Amino acid sequence: MKERKRSKKETGERDLLRKGIVGVTYFFVVLFLVMMGYIVYFNAVKSKEIINSPYNVRLDSMSDRVVRGKILDSDGNVLAETIVSEDGLEKRNYPYGEIYAHVVGFDSMGKSGLESTENFDLLTSNAFFLEKLAKEFQEKKNIGDNVVTTLNTDLQTAAYKALGSYKGAVMVMEASTGKVLAMVSKPSFNPNHIADDWEWLTTDANSTLLNRATQGAYAPGSIFKIVTTLEYMRENPDYSDYFYVCESKITEGETTIHCAGNRAHGEETLADSLANSCNASYSNIGLGLDLTSYRKTAEELLFNAKLPTLLPYTKSKFQLTKDSDTSEVMMTAIGQGKTQVSPYHMTLISAAIANGGTLMQPYLVEQVENYTGTTISKNMPERYGTLMTSAEAAQLKEYMAGVVQNGTGKALNGGNYTVAGKTGTAEYSSDKAKSHSWFTGFTNVENPELVISVVVESADNSGMSAVSVAKQVLNAYYD
Repeated sequence: MKERKRSKKETGERDLLRKGIVGVTYFFVVLFLVMMGYIVYFNAVKSKEIINSPYNVRLDSMSDRVVRGKILDSDGNVLAETIVSEDGLEKRNYPYGEIYAHVVGFDSMGKSGLESTENFDLLTSNAFFLEKLAKEFQEKKNIGDNVVTTLNTDLQTAAYKALGSYKGAVMVMEASTGKVLAMVSKPSFNPNHIADDWEWLTTDANSTLLNRATQGAYAPGSIFKIVTTLEYMRENPDYSDYFYVCESKITEGETTIHCAGNRAHGEETLADSLANSCNASYSNIGLGLDLTSYRKTAEELLFNAKLPTLLPYTKSKFQLTKDSDTSEVMMTAIGQGKTQVSPYHMTLISAAIANGGTLMQPYLVEQVENYTGTTISKNMPERYGTLMTSAEAAQLKEYMAGVVQNGTGKALNGGNYTVAGKTGTAEYSSDKAKSHSWFTGFTNVENPELVISVVVESADNSGMSAVSVAKQVLNAYYD
């Protein structure tokens, strides 16, 4: 039988149908690949965040079968534990009370700190499987895993005491590894009484629950001159020839910037300008910078960007644009104006300088172990990224060493350790009568060890300074 020849119309319809089927097939293949990609991304990146969310009630149901594990410092001291009474009642206990409140956190009225970020591990038991099976049959709870932190109780206690009655924060970490050794925020609270104190804590004008180390947003003051110095170096290969004569102030248009105490510093190099924290010189430097490049450098140092941490934090802000006016440029160059930063972020910048330009991934958990001490998982130091070249880091390290040897950080001289750093005073009121005190830097300059950042709120003229706090902390560690 002779096959009927298809008309052009029929052929066109079949072609359209075929194309439609192919298009739908491609669509579902792409959709499948996107879904698979998201599943991989979720498991690799987002799963722990979701699992550890304080709003994940399914995870908390694990506490029906597991006694929450301990949180320990790097020497095995107990920072948080669950005490079970004879009648089976459980109570979370925090032996160090206010000292570790913000970083360790709390486990009632919601969760915070490590109690939140390590929730899954604390409610997971990796006890011997026969023991776990036996307890299941006996309807007894298994014991959760312990989280061993990188925190050093001697440093944490020294930092807590050094701040005294002042509000502020202290951060200490290792430059070469990224281990966080201390994280103190004041005012603090007692996590043992969190339920009883919840009402006043949530309405407290002092924001006591706020972890000022990571969530504080402060004008950086003169510690930001580190960033301005780096940008000047990048724009001017002959930066070592910089020369300025300070007459105690600088005026451009309607804006006048004074040096601290109206001091005239006289003839200064770039190194002298940083050591003396000369506002006039740095305002002069700021006026000559390419603002687009300045912003790029700030953002390479993680301003306006995500910070590497699992704890809640506040993004630092750098708001200069190519259209910013003269006044804003001059103020930003000396760390005033609209710029904001946290002590945690300044620690990261100093750590990168100390470590040859490379920032190591900061971490708070050394390892997870079962209740008998068998290691389940262990964190190792890893590289986060390069914030600057090794040559730039070496030059900034030299300049920061000069701040302590010959400049505003002289009080840190004389110990059995060396320090490189930068001091700062940040005005925070419109009448310029109130200020925060800052210090950021690192120890053992030739082979950097500890990185430390301190902010003391409302230091004003009380005699309290971030340098004195840093010195007490470092003395406690090295002595």
